[in-house]
Amino acid sequence: MSRVAPVSPAKASNSVKKIYEDIEKKMGVIPNIFQNMGNSAAVLKAFMGLNEAAGETSLDPKLREQIALTVGQTNNCHYCLSAHTVIGCQSGLKDAEIIEARKGEASDAKTRAILKFVKLVVEKRAQVSDQNVKDLKAAGVTDAELGEIVLLITLNIFTNYFNLITDTTIDFPKAPEL
Repeated sequence: MSRVAPVSPAKASNSVKKIYEDIEKKMGVIPNIFQNMGNSAAVLKAFMGLNEAAGETSLDPKLREQIALTVGQTNNCHYCLSAHTVIGCQSGLKDAEIIEARKGEASDAKTRAILKFVKLVVEKRAQVSDQNVKDLKAAGVTDAELGEIVLLITLNIFTNYFNLITDTTIDFPKAPEL
């Protein structure tokens, strides 16, 4: 049960209602995470801004979802794992790729290097070594992509922490246990 009172569209402030309308147009529903964020227009706007920026990166949607799954599994966020399993499937990920991503693995060498790095960043709270970054770049990651990976890690840590702290009720099909 959620630790905060979700804000329904009927009870939302005007600024939150506008964001809800945009979410509903895109997703067809207003997931519980957003109704929990609706308690603060600033929180909801911050998420939407980060999410919009993440969508403008050079990283393809499948990789963005793989990163989200790696971060979600590393942080043990069942809400995000459930949501990104669904979104990952919509982005073209196969079931096996979703499981691999949750483990920080992938069949493609560059993607595998990225996901291993992402897992390391989360586990070490960003205290990575020069060698860790050199290894990532040796796999073909550019400086621009490195910055974009950090953006995606940040976005997903934000939602993981938000959902873990507020105990958001999962409204997606639950991701299977590993």
